[in-house]
Amino acid sequence: MIKKIDFNGLPAVQFAAGGYEAVMVPSVGANVVTLKHIATGINILRTPTAEEMANFKERPQIYGLPLLFPPNRIEDGKYTFEGRTYQYPITIPAQNNYHHGIIKSEPFTVCRTEEGDDYAEVEAVYYCNAINDAIYHNFPHEFSCHMIFRLDSDGLHQATIFVNLGNENMPVGMGFHTPINIPFTADGNADNYRLRMSVDGLMEINERGLPTEVVFTLNHDAAPLREAGIKPCDNAMEWALVNKPLLIDDEPFSGAIVTDTESGMSVCYEVDDQFKYWTFWNNGGNVPYACPEPQTWAINAPNLSNPDAYGFQSIAPGEEFCAETRLYICENI
Repeated sequence: MIKKIDFNGLPAVQFAAGGYEAVMVPSVGANVVTLKHIATGINILRTPTAEEMANFKERPQIYGLPLLFPPNRIEDGKYTFEGRTYQYPITIPAQNNYHHGIIKSEPFTVCRTEEGDDYAEVEAVYYCNAINDAIYHNFPHEFSCHMIFRLDSDGLHQATIFVNLGNENMPVGMGFHTPINIPFTADGNADNYRLRMSVDGLMEINERGLPTEVVFTLNHDAAPLREAGIKPCDNAMEWALVNKPLLIDDEPFSGAIVTDTESGMSVCYEVDDQFKYWTFWNNGGNVPYACPEPQTWAINAPNLSNPDAYGFQSIAPGEEFCAETRLYICENI
């Protein structure tokens, strides 16, 4: 099933297949604001209510599945690549940093829908150029961003594709600021929830929220991320982390797993090899969500001593970059 709906006053696309149902809002960054597992009643993502729509438009990064391009912070809002200086507006004045990119708020266009007996697929696209210049003004590259969402019995598959439509190499770094509901069922108890993540390295962060390039082994608080998990909502946590796959059923797994230990049900957030870093953030704690945030480059990667070593990449003219994720429900993992 794929259909157009009104979502709290905004045009949206509702699609369902394989036991899952999703709602995507094209006009605010093609944000998947709702993802439900129908049989269990699990609502995976933090969904804005009608009363929260103004906040959703202002801060889409704390709802749904928002795309960050570039992810996290850029020191002084500036970096240099191939002799070109990119200057972004300062969005965190206290730190003199730019953060989270602008594409999370930009209008996408639904360019394709497709459905079969056991799947539903929706594609949305955004074009950056000198005419459509919300991004181009600070990032003067012509490109397209395609978001392909597919629902089937294995959950929500998402492919994010950037295509360089210009004639110069184009920097690319992306991530997702994914708020997962805790609890994710109406009768759940947050005290029973545990978060595991595929991480093995804690990056030292300075007072401006930027890496010092010192990486520690996981400390006492963070070490359980690789083991039994942490309580994700108890205390304020904001960690920058290096990805290292877990072993799940003797298979490597890169991602995050949020488990209700009482029911044995888990939300699994799986990412591909493009995602080499994570931020974990819970908005000060004591809120009903937490954000495991996969990133293709480290915080402030373009300004670090060796950007390529911290995930910095570029796309040649006519070439593309693709990163894939999957969100799904599993039991007793």
